[in-house]
Amino acid sequence: METPGGVTPEAPFEPSQPPVIEGFSPSVYSTSESFKEKFIRKTRENPLVPIGCLGTAAALTYGLYCFHRGQSQRSQLMMRTRIAAQGFTIVAILVGLAASTLKSRP
Repeated sequence: METPGGVTPEAPFEPSQPPVIEGFSPSVYSTSESFKEKFIRKTRENPLVPIGCLGTAAALTYGLYCFHRGQSQRSQLMMRTRIAAQGFTIVAILVGLAASTLKSRP
């Protein structure tokens, strides 16, 4: 039985295999990376993001500690500091993204 338009039917879709697209490789890296290797590589590519994440976590932790101790003024200051650290992290992500985009251009 011939399909309409003379098109031959393709192989059935196999969800366990990645699609094959001519001229495209799904990974730039030839070997699979462990979590630790990927974390180290990403930290080297954009070191400001982990610094911002640690700053956010530190401000949150200290702010909650101050809240628990009843130091409401310091707790409020730390919550504002946390927001600033989150903003710094977002800016660091965007700058890293822009830098990697510009670096990958020919």
